[in-house]
Amino acid sequence: MTIQAKNPVKRASSLHASKLTNPPGSKEQKGSGKVWLVGAGPGDPELLTLKAMRVIAEADVVLYDSLISDDILALLPRQCARIHTGKRCGAHKMTQQDINKALLSAAGKYQRVVRLKGGDPFIFGRGGEEMEYLQQRGVEVDIVPGITAAGGCAAAAGIPLTHRDYGNALVLHSGHSKFNEFSPCQNPTRVFYMGLRQAGPITAQLLQEGLHESTPVALITNGTLANQQVFKGVLMDLAYLAERYLKSESDGPGLIIVGEVAAMARSNKELQAELNAQAVA
Repeated sequence: MTIQAKNPVKRASSLHASKLTNPPGSKEQKGSGKVWLVGAGPGDPELLTLKAMRVIAEADVVLYDSLISDDILALLPRQCARIHTGKRCGAHKMTQQDINKALLSAAGKYQRVVRLKGGDPFIFGRGGEEMEYLQQRGVEVDIVPGITAAGGCAAAAGIPLTHRDYGNALVLHSGHSKFNEFSPCQNPTRVFYMGLRQAGPITAQLLQEGLHESTPVALITNGTLANQQVFKGVLMDLAYLAERYLKSESDGPGLIIVGEVAAMARSNKELQAELNAQAVA
C-alpha cells in the first residue's frame, strides 16, 4: 500500500514547459526525445484541450491516426514531420508493433514527439500499450487526455450518459476484443465518482459480486491539479485509503478506480521522484 507523499506534486506540465527551448522542427541527439500521447477528441477542433493545443504547436514530429480530422491536422506546425499510422478498422496502415517501433525511433531523432490519437488515448486507444512499450525502453512519456467519443458524440446528439432518473451507471465497451470476449464483465475497470464516503459499502458490494480482495485499486484526489494525490492498494484497503484521505486537511474531489489497470498507477512517491529527476536534468 502507498500513502500520500509529504510534499504536494507540482504540475508536470510547468516543469516540461521550462525545457521547451528549441524551435519546433529542430532535431536533438539520439535518445533525448520525449513522447506525448495526446487525445484529439471526437473530431471537432474546438474540443481540443488547451494543453493538447500547446503540445501540438511545439511538436517536432506527429504520428497520427486515420480518425484525426482534417480540421485538426490543419493545426499541426507546418515545419513538423508527419507520420500517418492509419489504425482504422479493416484498413490498418501500420500494425501496433510497427507503431511502437516508429515511436521509439522518433524519440531517438526528435526532442518532442506527439502521438495524436482520436478520442482519449487511455480509453480503447491502446495508449496504455504504447506507454508501457516506451517506458520499458527508457523513453519519457506524458499523457494528454482527450474528450472520449462516448462523451463527445453523446453530447452532440443531446444524450446525457448519466441521469438521476434514468441511469446512475455507465458502461464503456469495445466492439473489438483481443480474445473475442465481448461481455462487459470480462476484466472490467470500475470507476466510482463521489464515492469516498461510501468506500466501505462499495467494497462490500464488490466482494459480494465476486471480486477478489486483492483486486488493485487506486484513489485519486484533486486529479490533474498541483495538489493531486494518488493512493494505491487493493480492494480490502479501499475503505482505509478513503478514511486516511478524508481525515487529511484536503477536501477536494476523489475518484476511485478498481481493476487490474489500477496497479499501473504511479503513486505520489513515484510521481515526486520522477518530477525531482526532471528538475535536476
